[in-house]
Amino acid sequence: MGSYRIGIDVGGTHTDAMVLDEGYRVISEIKQPTTEDVSTGIYQAMKEVIASSGVPAEKINYAMLGTTHCTNAIVERKRLNRVAVIRIGAPATLAIKPLVGVPDDLKEILDQHTYIVKGGHEFDGREIVELDEEQIYKIAREIKGKVDSVAITSVFSPVSSDHETRVAKILAEILGEELPISLSSEIGSVGLLERENATILNASIVDVARTTANGFIQALQKEGVEAKVFFGQNDGTLMSVEYTVKYPILTIACGPTNSLRGAAYLTNRSDALVIDVGGTTTDIGVLVSSFPRQSSLAVEVGGVRTNFRMPDILSIGLGGGTVVHVLEDGEIKIGPESVGHKLSKEAMIFGGNTLTTTDVAVALGITHLGDPDKVAHLDQDMLQNVYSRMVEMVEEALDKMKTSGDPVPVILVGGGSILFPKDLKGASEVIRPDHFGVANAIGAAISQVSGQVERIFSIDELGRERTLELAKDMAREEAIKAGADPSELTIVDLEDVPLAYLPGNATKIRVKAAGKLMKTM
Repeated sequence: MGSYRIGIDVGGTHTDAMVLDEGYRVISEIKQPTTEDVSTGIYQAMKEVIASSGVPAEKINYAMLGTTHCTNAIVERKRLNRVAVIRIGAPATLAIKPLVGVPDDLKEILDQHTYIVKGGHEFDGREIVELDEEQIYKIAREIKGKVDSVAITSVFSPVSSDHETRVAKILAEILGEELPISLSSEIGSVGLLERENATILNASIVDVARTTANGFIQALQKEGVEAKVFFGQNDGTLMSVEYTVKYPILTIACGPTNSLRGAAYLTNRSDALVIDVGGTTTDIGVLVSSFPRQSSLAVEVGGVRTNFRMPDILSIGLGGGTVVHVLEDGEIKIGPESVGHKLSKEAMIFGGNTLTTTDVAVALGITHLGDPDKVAHLDQDMLQNVYSRMVEMVEEALDKMKTSGDPVPVILVGGGSILFPKDLKGASEVIRPDHFGVANAIGAAISQVSGQVERIFSIDELGRERTLELAKDMAREEAIKAGADPSELTIVDLEDVPLAYLPGNATKIRVKAAGKLMKTM
């Protein structure tokens, strides 16, 4: 009895979908314009890809979705939850209030119920001051019925999360178990303000994630598909629906990471640079042992500085729909604006009157699309100039992502990758694999499920070996919660950094466990 899976990835311009068999062979693939509301495009692509695959709906056991719903909600400031923000850190942290530095339009939405209460820990895990439980009960009664979710952040909670856990318990007692609560110790790393911001953003998009998940499940059921649903997360692995609704912030930047995983699978390369050319941007990432390299910097999301786990991706405003301006003095300006999903109406080769990068490539005979006669009148020297600058932009970005001056293998994926040559400065070889246009959907479909733990441990308590084992067990536990098969788990990443400024031989340990999906019955 064959088992099939469907993978869908939403980009700014296109929504890609595909059906794979159990040997991960592509049965059918489809590209649909991304719609304004995102969901319609997903349902349309899903419907078409199932129909064209000829696979009976009941044989599709898994459905994976890599989506921009949560990112869009933050960027557009729409559909966000009413959040209660509780910081456990008085009197130590009163000087800087929560949401400092957050753009005003977003602050207005998120800063309606903000509290700082007594409590928190020192960097060595000692209590600064006892948690003010009475105040928590008071807050719980005050916010009842006024908020949709709560974000709790305590000082040095990655060292000791006791106060966060206790506050969550009290809130659940008063407000009910259903109210979503985000704990900073489970989301960000050390660095109070950035971790707090990440936790508040996470709490603000819980309903967006839930609505997206429910809509996707219902759309599948409408097609007769009763599949186990997973969402792409930004380390190139998957998570279950329950896990997604708890940690929706982990879906941010899952698109580029899906492309990286797809590129690794399609080329059988575990270490390479991946250039993913979409309609609006070109994203460049680095594969290390088949997984995306992680960023070690604080990352801005929708203008908010955060420190949760993110892939190290460089995005430039250059894609298949990027607008090319030829100024009066003959100067050329490429992007960053793009016609996006309107490419098939607005580009000159499709009868529109906007000069795009795709028109340039077609006019120069680099790729064949639309009607080349519509761009035949363009000046060849001008086109050559634009094209040289496009290639230069990619080569410069490629150079920024390399860790040495040596040439490296480069994998070109994404629908817009047809614009670029097989020869790039800084690349030892340029590979454009089969199914390159839907590498992101393949990445979503073939991904494993993972769990990650990043926290500070005191090595003196258990000794180094046993502490590392404990951290690995915690990561395995997280992976199982996210939907991984316990018998198929492997540790794919382990990093420990001694923290000389902390007592007790403190060490920050990050471990990631990944494994195959738990089989459906």
